[in-house]
Amino acid sequence: MGVDRTSSFYESRPRSGEQIRQAFLAFFAERDHVIIPSASLVPEDPTVLLTIAGMLPFKPVFLGQVERPAARATSSQKCIRTNDIDNVGLTARHHTFFEMLGNFSFGDYFKQEAIEWAWELSTEVFGLDPNHLVVSIFRDDDEAEKIWRDVVGVKPQRIIRMDEADNFWASGPTGPCGPCSEIYYDFNPEFGDESIDLEDDQRFIEFYNLVFMEYNRDAEGVLSKLANCNIDTGMGLERMAQILQGVTNNYETDLIYPLLEKAATLAGIIYYQVDDNKQTSLKVIGDHIRAVTQLICDGVKASNLGRGYVLRRLLRRIVRHGRLIGIEKPFLVEMGGCAIKLMESAFPQLSERRDLILNELEREETRFLETLERGENLLSDLIAAKPTIITGQQAFELYDTYGFPLELTEEIAKEHNLKVDLKGFKEAMEEQRQRAKAASVSIDLTIQDAVSRMAVDVEATSFQGYDSLEQSCLVRALAVNGESLQRGDVGQRVEVILDVTPFYGEGGGQIGDCGSLSIDSSIADGTLITITSVTRLHDVFVHSGYVERGSLQVGDKVQAHVNLICRRRAQAHHTATHLLQAALKEVIDPGISQAGSLVNFDRLRFDFHSPRAVTPSDIEKLEGLINGWISQAHSLQVQEMSITQAKAAGAVAMFGEKYGNEVRVVNVPGVSMELCGGTHVSNTVEIGVFKIVSESGIAAGIRRIEAVAGPAVFDYLNERDVVVKQLGEHLKAQPNEILERVLSLQDEVKVMNKALLMAREDLAIAKVMALITQSKTIGRSQVLIERLDSVDGNALQHAAQSLVARLGNNSAVVLGGLPLINDKSKVILVAAFGKEVVLSGLHAGKFIGAIAKLCGGGGGGKPNLAQAGGRDSKALNSALEAARKELDLAFSLHGT
Repeated sequence: MGVDRTSSFYESRPRSGEQIRQAFLAFFAERDHVIIPSASLVPEDPTVLLTIAGMLPFKPVFLGQVERPAARATSSQKCIRTNDIDNVGLTARHHTFFEMLGNFSFGDYFKQEAIEWAWELSTEVFGLDPNHLVVSIFRDDDEAEKIWRDVVGVKPQRIIRMDEADNFWASGPTGPCGPCSEIYYDFNPEFGDESIDLEDDQRFIEFYNLVFMEYNRDAEGVLSKLANCNIDTGMGLERMAQILQGVTNNYETDLIYPLLEKAATLAGIIYYQVDDNKQTSLKVIGDHIRAVTQLICDGVKASNLGRGYVLRRLLRRIVRHGRLIGIEKPFLVEMGGCAIKLMESAFPQLSERRDLILNELEREETRFLETLERGENLLSDLIAAKPTIITGQQAFELYDTYGFPLELTEEIAKEHNLKVDLKGFKEAMEEQRQRAKAASVSIDLTIQDAVSRMAVDVEATSFQGYDSLEQSCLVRALAVNGESLQRGDVGQRVEVILDVTPFYGEGGGQIGDCGSLSIDSSIADGTLITITSVTRLHDVFVHSGYVERGSLQVGDKVQAHVNLICRRRAQAHHTATHLLQAALKEVIDPGISQAGSLVNFDRLRFDFHSPRAVTPSDIEKLEGLINGWISQAHSLQVQEMSITQAKAAGAVAMFGEKYGNEVRVVNVPGVSMELCGGTHVSNTVEIGVFKIVSESGIAAGIRRIEAVAGPAVFDYLNERDVVVKQLGEHLKAQPNEILERVLSLQDEVKVMNKALLMAREDLAIAKVMALITQSKTIGRSQVLIERLDSVDGNALQHAAQSLVARLGNNSAVVLGGLPLINDKSKVILVAAFGKEVVLSGLHAGKFIGAIAKLCGGGGGGKPNLAQAGGRDSKALNSALEAARKELDLAFSLHGT
């Protein structure tokens, strides 16, 4: 049941994806909703891997953990879900990346306004014919039915009651929840209103979901009314585009179809002229390239863990489907460029990070093509071991780890008269699918621990630590050994929430302060709490430590003291981090961007995207530039301004920070300007000195620098001084002589190793020469096949060549053994043939490679000399016997 693309309705209502997005946001902005920019695909919420829903950025607001950004909000949120990845391209509307248009009310309007506006938007702005619309409601939601029927005017027979599984939204086992109502588009209203089945996705598509968050569910499952009811809605941009553009699926809309066309052109095919399988591959490529481009833009790097694994899996699926439609050359960079161009108007950061995105695509594609080749080799090794079947787990590993298509595994296995355990493969696939679903499909608004629950019930902590390190505070809440209590006593671990605090809470890469809380500190038995760390639950600061003396109760007035020495160390490292980023832009590349950071009392760590490696010369330049800025005594300027003003001034955003409308800008005049909430020195001269202690690559395109600044430099130098003195004592050398002494020792070791190698070779030759009498005459040829353990490959080759030289041009020598007698996992085999043997048609490389397969390995080499290896030491003797029989047969036939 397709859509009539020629109908006058679709001709008169063209709507591009961009127009739909703007119309939605404008509609709600006119109704006093604040437009909130899309949050990153990398969420702040630790309970989910990626941003999977439009409401996720507002989760802390719904929990009451942070102040609402406005009473009403609207957004177009980019999202990624991979729980149904195998349905992408097969159905009309499954995607990994999608945009969710939403309007939200935080304790302001409720059902009637949400329903009326949803209908007005759908019918008057987007021009949908009311006769094409059907709504669903929760089975017990009489209020919603009354609004749809009596206020909006929807016919009763087109209001469908549905059960809890479909129309009751819950954040988790406990917490906020409520009924929902959905609007469906009916592609075939002429079929009538009798027996409407909303599960018929050929006729109906759900495009707008309204969640009425009006209840709280407790641990016993009892529902109670929330004091403030909320609205959370979601409209799928791609689905609305399908409807308004009159196409049969989301992929053929202007949001995705240009990507399908690009991939088809690269494959030399035409989308509408190929079969379903090729269309599916084109859809997968179009969907996934949008996802990976956005993920890389938001700082995700391909890896084998977490969201990095999601990115890598999507990238490899693109390449695999490209091969299925005939694209043999690398093509991700071209597809990525097309995706950026298609989405940059809505997401300008894609253009800003274009080079980074395309470089990552190129690197990962190159790496995968090498991995794919390894997969092919692995399958060859599996077949060489002569199994009775390719197990499901083996086939799945090839598919999942190496991107090796199951169909290709089956095809190659069939050529060797082998079958693939398809049932086992499906079981392994289902296990992975369940793991993915468990990790990615739900947003849990349940508050799990005592500290989180306390944080919900108190007001935001007022941070005074920029100006003062001592503060009189009131204890607002207290957890003792993880349990919310009114009192904590000596020896107990406590988490304390204060009304105000001078303690910096961990954030923006900077460690939290340490120090103490005290009551009556002037007397010996006054209360003293040692604070070891301070963290933040959104705007609430949690001070963790233990009661060292006295007791602490909720309501107590305490004096907070920040450890001055630790604070100064953190300040020096934080300002030095800003200087380091500025120096990297000058020395390495202006496009350097931060990928992560850590600022603590002992050191700093800075991860950054870099187009090349950092050389020793670069390190020297960086240190010189930074220490120069330090000695120039720049006074820092710290200002609060609007985010718009800050960006216009050129301020750089720090990794991991979330910014509101008002931001704090830290400016080192003429050197660095960054948005930062951390603590800093007032003048660069306070840093003292800066020293890089290490530089390394931690992932493709990402480098890491670790450094020390201020007092931590002296700790570092003292530690190195101790090492230098100990080396001097052991080597009997002065500090300036140590390098020369070490180089001399290395030369001595090289000479000794060379002599040892020669001795081993001589020993191996001596051993085999003693076996020369064991050679066997076959026709006119001399054949020697023996086992020789505890000899490495080079020595074994030299021994075989020496034997051939002694036995003559019409000789063949095969030697095998375990190079390490205690290591049964490695077998070495060597074959050496004389000139006459080679002229007769025998090839040492091919011969020994076939013998090595009997030991679970392989190898090869030249016609006269070759080496191979294996993993099955138990099969070595039988492999040598097989070699003997092969040569017996060969020489008997050739009469060599």
